Amino acid sequence: MIIKEIIEELERTAPLRYQESYDNSGLIIGNPEMDITKILICFDLTFEVITEAIDRNAGLIISHHPVIFEPIKKINGKSNIEKIIIAAIQNNIAVYAAHTSLDNAGEGINSIMAKKIGLKNTRVLLPAKNSLRKLVTFCPIKHIDKVRNAIFEAGAGHIGEYDCCSYNITGQGSFRASNKAKPFVGKKNQLHFEDEIRFETIYPVHIENNVINGLLKSHPYEEIAYDIYPLENTYPLFGAGLIGDLNKKITATQFLSDLKKLLNLKCIKHNGSDNKSIKKVALCGGSGSFLIKQAITQGADIFISAEFKHNHYVDYLNNIIIADIGHYESEHFAKDLIKSILIKKFPKFAVEISKTEKNPVFYT
Repeated sequence: MIIKEIIEELERTAPLRYQESYDNSGLIIGNPEMDITKILICFDLTFEVITEAIDRNAGLIISHHPVIFEPIKKINGKSNIEKIIIAAIQNNIAVYAAHTSLDNAGEGINSIMAKKIGLKNTRVLLPAKNSLRKLVTFCPIKHIDKVRNAIFEAGAGHIGEYDCCSYNITGQGSFRASNKAKPFVGKKNQLHFEDEIRFETIYPVHIENNVINGLLKSHPYEEIAYDIYPLENTYPLFGAGLIGDLNKKITATQFLSDLKKLLNLKCIKHNGSDNKSIKKVALCGGSGSFLIKQAITQGADIFISAEFKHNHYVDYLNNIIIADIGHYESEHFAKDLIKSILIKKFPKFAVEISKTEKNPVFYT
């Protein structure tokens, strides 16, 4: 199978458009046109995983964390990362990282954790900004159904639980075709007025190419007039963190005890929980301390994530319970999620999870 086809399927769930600005998600090593027979999935790409990929004849490694995260000036094998890069290239193994594009996906890592905890009425804690566009185009009345349907089929027109959303108004367009033109209506060198529908709809920016292609292929005009407007609205289907409700309010002590069992945790690092109860839960896989104030604003009783600073436990003691469950522990669901995405589309293709990789953090 061609690597590009695998990436396209993965990025339907986790478009690179939604990775954080500091991140390096995407195809890091390799040719997207390369044909492979097996995929190996891991959380962190270590030299042991590279060796395993060689032994198992995997042509593509999909890791959650990117192997190249900070700038590299030389690749001479002195560092562990350099050794991994060299081994991957020498053995013709491509490397892809999902990371925050998968973290921020509406059906991504946070969604899996929320389901394991049993949260209901979930929504993105900090929805993506600058991710929506409005398309406006003008079409002859008799052809608007074909154009409208093509744009909807490309993925435009979704607002919450509604689809096929648009605004349509009748007006009159004017144009004059030159001698070189091939006008669909009107005559060359004559000013023509045509009754048209002004059609406008909304779409997320990551599907823009599909939407525009749908418009261009379905519209009857030789030259198609359309406008694209950036919107300030947030996009609720993608973004950082998640918040939802438990079925019923329980004590913080009981919730933390249940959380250890549900997520198979060795320990939870948290601030004071005495005499407190939990009903609304916020969470974020990985390092989510930047979302603490957002969780408080939205009324969360507890915020589950990893890698908080000491002052966070002190400063927000009276506002919210902060629970650090560990970086690996909050994101390792990525491996099973990536596999499930791919085998759903390619059920007969060899997609395997690394057997050598393990949590790099130990508890003694």
